[in-house]
Amino acid sequence: MHLITYVLILLTTFSIMEVVTWLTHKYVMHGFLWYLHEDHHQPKYQGIFEKNDWFFVIFAIPSILLFWYGVTPELNYLFFIGLGILCYGISYFLIHDVLIHQRFKWFKKTKNKYLTGLRKAHKMHHKHLGKEHGECFGMLYVPLHYFKKPLI
Repeated sequence: MHLITYVLILLTTFSIMEVVTWLTHKYVMHGFLWYLHEDHHQPKYQGIFEKNDWFFVIFAIPSILLFWYGVTPELNYLFFIGLGILCYGISYFLIHDVLIHQRFKWFKKTKNKYLTGLRKAHKMHHKHLGKEHGECFGMLYVPLHYFKKPLI
């Protein structure tokens, strides 16, 4: 395969991960694995790690397996699917844990309209402390009305 094909596989996988994240967040995290996600919706974190952080491990497993099978016996498309998942995971960490929740104080303030919209949408998601009545389950896609609403 050509390099451009591998790049397209990576970008397509990254894009599909937004849909996977939305579906997983709505139907798994706010569904049968709520007990792992519930602490994330509480007003105060009780330490550095949350039970919710297990989802990073859960999403890393397919990526690791795809890396392994993507180089055995030689480099193939599976490696680039795994790389797309990894790139999405890094983006998720930077946006969700660093920018939105400020678990790490790297980017304290931003004036960027898109990033401000992301923060507004996520704030609306967290206004619900329970698993019902949620909204904005994705990470990168933000409905346009969040760019117009004042931050509550």
